[in-house]
Amino acid sequence: MTIKVYNTLTKQKEEFVPVEPGKVKIYVCGVTPYNHPHIGNARPFITWDVIKRYLERRGYEVTHIQNFTDVDDKIIHTAQAEKVGWDVIANRYIASYFEVMDKLNVSRADIYPRVSEHMPEILAIVKRLVDKGVAYVVEGDVYYSVEKFSGYGKLSGRSLEDMKAGARVDINERKNHPMDFALWKSAKPGEPAWDSPWGPGRPGWHIECSAMSLKYLGNSFDFHGGGSDLIFPHHENEVAQSEAYTGEEPFVKYWLHNGFITVNEEKMSKSLGNFFLVKDILAHYPPEVLRFFILATHYRSPLDFSDERLTEAGRSLERLKTAVENLRHLETLPTCGTSPEALTLQAAAVKAEDDFNSAMDDDFNTALAISVMFGLAKEINIYHGAVTSSKVPYDTAAVARARDSYFSMADVLGLLIHEEIGKVDGADKLVDQLMNIIMEIRQDARKAKDWATADKIRDSLGAINIVIEDSPQGARWKIR
Repeated sequence: MTIKVYNTLTKQKEEFVPVEPGKVKIYVCGVTPYNHPHIGNARPFITWDVIKRYLERRGYEVTHIQNFTDVDDKIIHTAQAEKVGWDVIANRYIASYFEVMDKLNVSRADIYPRVSEHMPEILAIVKRLVDKGVAYVVEGDVYYSVEKFSGYGKLSGRSLEDMKAGARVDINERKNHPMDFALWKSAKPGEPAWDSPWGPGRPGWHIECSAMSLKYLGNSFDFHGGGSDLIFPHHENEVAQSEAYTGEEPFVKYWLHNGFITVNEEKMSKSLGNFFLVKDILAHYPPEVLRFFILATHYRSPLDFSDERLTEAGRSLERLKTAVENLRHLETLPTCGTSPEALTLQAAAVKAEDDFNSAMDDDFNTALAISVMFGLAKEINIYHGAVTSSKVPYDTAAVARARDSYFSMADVLGLLIHEEIGKVDGADKLVDQLMNIIMEIRQDARKAKDWATADKIRDSLGAINIVIEDSPQGARWKIR
């Protein structure tokens, strides 16, 4: 099977061939920690978590780097407003990032480099660019000269002529070209600063990702990811400065960008009042629902966020969990023998795995992959119904095959539908024990043909959303 990815650089799908056989190197632009992560932050990190999981499932050795931009104007302004150090703000919201991403089951990157910890690497790149004549110094500031890089605009598909024509009138007259960008900025009073050959200052935005990706992944690596809003100027500038610095290309072989998130079909922004923090969303919806909601749309497509869509995602996720509950119930039954229905279930599990892999091989199409899971869930539920109604015997091998396929797909998507159902803490264990007692009392009432008591127990439990399902194999309960 061949993995194909849509490459922003070439504007087409390409066969994935790693730079180094058997290994995959990934760099993803991380957050600027000046506030709690918002819904727009969650999408790329969940997306790349799934990509990483799938590549590892395919047998690749994956190295995943994701930075923190802990030196930035927004952090400095927040720190000044609160009258605390910039590092206090950065550390606070880095901790917030890990808190919510852990809840969303986003696995950790291999390294989380910070700008503040990579000044020597940043300064070395800037100095070489100045020495090569592709950067110039103006009163302590260092700018990259876009006209010195012939490939400028190749990632975003823009031309320098069009960019210059569209530049604002009030351009910085200190620049040689309006699109030249800062590699190093001279210090201002009250701001953090580091020593440099051009005087105290701090790095520009774009140089940090070049420095950290080159350090940990080498001069050319496989994947660079982030939101579509980063294509220009951030990633365009990364390409220019990195390839000018190393003298090699491509800096990145495959550029992958996720689509925008809108809120009720409007672009999310603080000014519109539709800016949602992940922690606030998780106060109303389970983390798994938000993760499922994001993955149910292909990563390159726009994603519209609303309470209605999250609620619908929750209902859809419950359908997947019902199949898990039915698998768990089947596994409690004694094996009776095989049947055509069992063979159908086994065949459906094999086909689902193939279809799931095909979906993921096609530019990591999680939306299609999830639809494959729903197809297998339907087959599981049909088989469960046939067994519990005594129409067919129970086949352990068939159910085990379906379970393995189903859980394997859930693991790649990072959906903990089976772990959540199987998880038992002290309170859960007590509930299970109490429910077992109640179910025994009800069963005794049914044996004594005390239907009034049996029905009262069923109806009373139903009033608190606990459903009892009776079958020839016995009764079971679940939370609605």
